[in-house]
Amino acid sequence: MSNSSSLNEFLLLAFSDIQELQLLHFLLFLGIYLAALLGNGLIITAITCDYHLHTPMYFLLNLSLLDLCSISTTVPKSMANALWNTRAISYSGCAAQVFFLFFFVSAEFSLLTVMAYDRYVAICKPLHYGTLLDSRVCVKMAAAAWASGLFYAVMHTANTFSIPLCHGNALDQFFCEIPQILKLSCSDSYLREIWLIVVTACLMFGCFVFIVLSYVQIFRAVLRIPSEQGRHKVFSTCLPHITVVSLFVCTAFFAHLKPPSISSPALDLMLAGLYAVVAPAVNPMIYSMRNKELKDGL
Repeated sequence: MSNSSSLNEFLLLAFSDIQELQLLHFLLFLGIYLAALLGNGLIITAITCDYHLHTPMYFLLNLSLLDLCSISTTVPKSMANALWNTRAISYSGCAAQVFFLFFFVSAEFSLLTVMAYDRYVAICKPLHYGTLLDSRVCVKMAAAAWASGLFYAVMHTANTFSIPLCHGNALDQFFCEIPQILKLSCSDSYLREIWLIVVTACLMFGCFVFIVLSYVQIFRAVLRIPSEQGRHKVFSTCLPHITVVSLFVCTAFFAHLKPPSISSPALDLMLAGLYAVVAPAVNPMIYSMRNKELKDGL
């Protein structure tokens, strides 16, 4: 392959060349995908149908929708390849995967930042919650999260697929991921995308600092609550969000920013599986198990 214009397809990573293990890969991903569909689908249905859950669970509705979309971007194609014993994905299909995955992942991170602010206002300024976060503000903040994801996706996808590729078409990942595509570059133009990733990471790190500072203020307020039952209620509300942020942010950051010296196919595969497959599947369980209002709605 001399350059990217002659590429018609990419070859994704195969978990195994043994047919039985490929079938096991298909069944494992099928189970995870069905769990994600069921969990996120139940949350979306419950919040949509129960009027009382519209305001307090509005951001969770968007989070479940993003989780459902992000896992649907990568897992079905990997399942199909395992079932039909192939590794191929078309050039346009790869570009679509990069675009939609970056779109949904970036929007989810922005939404998690918004949710941290929501928790901060609810716990530290409860008397002003209805004023600061009425339904209009919630819609605008959620729309801003989706818009930021769209902006990042367009920018990174356009830049990545304008880079000449001449080092084959095999990717060491089960879906199209920007760091793996950059490894196929044959010119210094890939440095533009590296700098864009660094700038995006810095912006997201700023959001992460905002989340941390929000929870520092929340925990300070919680420790001043005299009632043990009250403290337990607040912790049960905040812990799911902290768990989701830790799982999602830490794995995504490390996957894209780890130094090349410690990179390996096994590590890349594990990190990608955590933020792209496991996180969207377990988020519904994390939130629903600790949220009484949601459990009642279900």
